[in-house]
Amino acid sequence: MTKALDDLLDLLDLEQIEQDYFRGRSRSAIVPRVFGGQVAAQALVAAGRTVPDDRTAHSLHAYFLRMGDPGAPIVYTVDRIRDGRSFTTRRVVAVQHGQPIFHLSASFQTYEEGLDHQAPMPAAPDPDTLPTAEQTLPRYVDRFVHPSVVDRMLEARAAVDLRYVDAPPYASVGEPREPRSQVWFRTNGELADDPLLHVCLATYVSDMTLLDSVLLAHGRGGWAVGDVVGASLDHAMWFHRPFRADQWLLYDQESPSAHGGRGLGQARIYTQDGQLAISVIQEGVVRVPHD
Repeated sequence: MTKALDDLLDLLDLEQIEQDYFRGRSRSAIVPRVFGGQVAAQALVAAGRTVPDDRTAHSLHAYFLRMGDPGAPIVYTVDRIRDGRSFTTRRVVAVQHGQPIFHLSASFQTYEEGLDHQAPMPAAPDPDTLPTAEQTLPRYVDRFVHPSVVDRMLEARAAVDLRYVDAPPYASVGEPREPRSQVWFRTNGELADDPLLHVCLATYVSDMTLLDSVLLAHGRGGWAVGDVVGASLDHAMWFHRPFRADQWLLYDQESPSAHGGRGLGQARIYTQDGQLAISVIQEGVVRVPHD
């Protein structure tokens, strides 16, 4: 396990301060606010710690309410909405400085047999043939708002090996493309077998690139280039089949719409052997800055 991954796991290991109350801290962010994937993953950790061990997360629905302060702790309050025979529902509110910054509803289920079908996995090259972030980002340093952006992005993503199939938005400025993006990702090191841990790490990564397809449709490079201002608004995930976040996962993303200062991204995440593991939908603020 790399130190970066060890630090991320430590970040997700929340402190329990009372029954159904947990406290988390933040890591250095690329921008001066708490990374949305972090608060979503921590909230899911909090919810999962109040659920029986025989139940795994099958869905989450969340809203980002305010920008989080990376210099202050986050308190997560878990509301035990329902404990049924097969399903358990939890609601989590994340609070900073006395105000809610995020809330999440998550559902957990005991395993059962049932109908089974899935959308086929799209074509994608072998992830081992693709360049790493360390190989890709420095090539475009002249396009970023400041050279330090490269170091900040590499530091923020050091726990995850994330590889673009095609050129990322910051490499395609001024060149509108089909609103679709693919990345392969896995953690930079092996993880324990706890299913909640793998679900939470996939949740963490899911907020990194989902709105890329919105940018690609308009030839925009994103916040790092300075031609777009954006933030996550809401986020939903469905966990269909078992997977490991320390093994390659294909994140196949597309954008069906952008309008009114908002952009929608939707995606499917597949295991390397073609199993549909997760579906994801997110809407975010996508604004063009005015002079």
